[in-house]
Amino acid sequence: MFPRGLAVLLTVTALTACGTNEDPAPRTTALPTAPSVTAAPDALLLRWRLTGGIAGVGGPGSLPDFSLYGDGRALAPVREDGVEVLREYRLTADALGRLLDGARAAGLDRNRTVSDPRVADAFTLAIRYGSARTRIQHPEGAADPAVRFWKRLSPEAWPAGDLAAPPRTYAPERLAVLTGEVVGGDRKARPWPLRPLGGGERAAGGRCTVLQGADTRRALELGTSTPAGTAWRSDGTVYSVRWRPLLPDETSCRTMAES
Repeated sequence: MFPRGLAVLLTVTALTACGTNEDPAPRTTALPTAPSVTAAPDALLLRWRLTGGIAGVGGPGSLPDFSLYGDGRALAPVREDGVEVLREYRLTADALGRLLDGARAAGLDRNRTVSDPRVADAFTLAIRYGSARTRIQHPEGAADPAVRFWKRLSPEAWPAGDLAAPPRTYAPERLAVLTGEVVGGDRKARPWPLRPLGGGERAAGGRCTVLQGADTRRALELGTSTPAGTAWRSDGTVYSVRWRPLLPDETSCRTMAES
């Protein structure tokens, strides 16, 4: 289980409306590499993320809303008893093939951007399919094949017959620890029991380091046993800490921030 608040990202082609009341037509560019069912097990096939809105969802370091890999694994965050959990699903080969066919039929194998400047504070749907990127502003009001296909990417609604194994909680091999120094300190800060905080590279709105092995397991225990917002003291400095499990295609703070 992971505290809330720990975050596909796309190449955008510019689009301008033509000064009419009609919906602006999307601009497309031919392209890139589409994934297949023969991809490597950890190869990312499909990913979507919803960002923006009045509340500003999908900020730096947040988990993608859905990720699908070459071995049929799909990862999606869900809420259990008020706590965010990464759920792992596994599709059969046939179901995986149908999903990839549907993505191609929806036009996701081309870079594309659909804008809707009429809606303020709109959500933006970003879908990555292989190396192609699709970005749709205000998807709730878009009559677009990509939006219709997007609704199929909700694994909790997948038929049991499409699953090769029961859903389970995802156990990450690596964990990103994102820190920010707390100005003025905090007398109630708890001592940090792992490697000193404050180092690493800048990524996703903080200082980021990656834990592996036993350190990952210990950090996950800290994340589930302490309240969100707990301050931690390390080498005399107080920090805020966010935990972000790394997904199979994420190997570093940089790749996590770019996903």
